[in-house]
Amino acid sequence: MRIAAIQLAYDDDESLTERTERVVGLVRGETGADLVVLPELWSAGGFSYRDWPARSQDVGGAVVSALTEAARDAGVWLHGGSIAEHPSSGETGPEGKSLWNTSVLIAPDGSVAATYRKIHRFGFAGGEPKLMEAGTDIVVLDIGGLRAGLSTCYDLRFPELYRAQLDQGARGFVIPAAWPAARVDAWSLLLRARAIEDQCVVIGCNTAGTHAGTAMGGRSAVIAAGGEVLAEAGTDEEILRVDVDPAAVGEFREAFPVLRDRRL
Repeated sequence: MRIAAIQLAYDDDESLTERTERVVGLVRGETGADLVVLPELWSAGGFSYRDWPARSQDVGGAVVSALTEAARDAGVWLHGGSIAEHPSSGETGPEGKSLWNTSVLIAPDGSVAATYRKIHRFGFAGGEPKLMEAGTDIVVLDIGGLRAGLSTCYDLRFPELYRAQLDQGARGFVIPAAWPAARVDAWSLLLRARAIEDQCVVIGCNTAGTHAGTAMGGRSAVIAAGGEVLAEAGTDEEILRVDVDPAAVGEFREAFPVLRDRRL
């Protein structure tokens, strides 16, 4: 299974239209990959809180529509990172907000295979908690031969989510992020921790560049089920390409059966 993680860099000067066109071109260039992954909130700006309402869209909106066409043209599974989702239905959540941080997974035929609304909101009562609703659903599904759980950025700090995905049969985790440079060492450490403790392949796709005054950390990575770093990006825009064997996860679990000893 060939993975392509597009570690996108952007700043405050690039319009949403320009950025979307650029991203679509990068995705179309990954013909031959099985799974392409984009970073969190690349269209709305990961730390551009003030822009989220104006750049929010329905899952059927222009950004996701452009991504579905790109996935179909390239013939790839595409994890579109995430969007600031504002449902056209007028849906609101328990807190009365109508905005979610929503990941979209697109199948090679261009159909939307799954969505995931970020459960853990970053901002300590500001940012996401102030503006967005929290998701509630755990999402695990088969992606081109790899049964994988979906999560987003700050979720990575909450290992119980990954245990729940493991219990639904996950053998891999796909994690888009807008993780800042100031805490990028934690990003790298937690990616490996989630791989080791759950014996799962981890695909982490972070953001590069600087926007809203925040330098992003980069260092996207693909981690094997034993914790080995199969590939890691630098801090600039980069496409990380690596081949992963989904069957190797089961083989590793048989050779080193830690999970059989779980008691909680």
